[in-house]
Amino acid sequence: MSEKYNKLATFGSFISKSYALDILKVLYTYQDVSASEAASRLGLHINTVQEFLEAMYRSDIVSREEVSEKKRPYFRYKLKSSVIKFDLNLDEIFRNHQESLPTEMKIRESKSSPATFNRAKGNLFFSSMVIMIGEGRERKEKRINLTKTQGVFLYNLPFPDGQFQGIAEIMAKAKIKKENLAEIMDIVNLLLDYNVVEKQQ
Repeated sequence: MSEKYNKLATFGSFISKSYALDILKVLYTYQDVSASEAASRLGLHINTVQEFLEAMYRSDIVSREEVSEKKRPYFRYKLKSSVIKFDLNLDEIFRNHQESLPTEMKIRESKSSPATFNRAKGNLFFSSMVIMIGEGRERKEKRINLTKTQGVFLYNLPFPDGQFQGIAEIMAKAKIKKENLAEIMDIVNLLLDYNVVEKQQ
């Protein structure tokens, strides 16, 4: 996961706290402030304020400076800007992953598949599937609704006694466009985990 996403995730988890705006107001009002000063001003526990300020530091919202005034060192915090902006570029996060997807991996339906496929009425694709998970009384059903693209792909999946085929080969047979690869690989990887699909060793 990208560093920018990690910063955004940290910011998001703390900015939703009930006291977030109160601490930000103190940061906005004062040139710089310590956790103990802000905690005293707001009547909050110092650890609560310290955790929030450190989260804002990791999110690149505030800067901090270590100071020592005849006692043990501590940090003073300062807003970097009065405007907080984040942008989340999904291309940046996912594009490299998609470009490295193993399209030549050869697969087929597993001989011991615990799944039942439900065919869409009057169409040559599956609309959903049910996977049996667990043993005995602990056995449960996991239902998965498929997109039409995934349903068409799985409809063209080689049978358990058939020859293994590559992902790209099955997609071509099913007339699925290359831009749908990530969607296909998502369901393939899920079905590999549940032994519904097996890959050639």
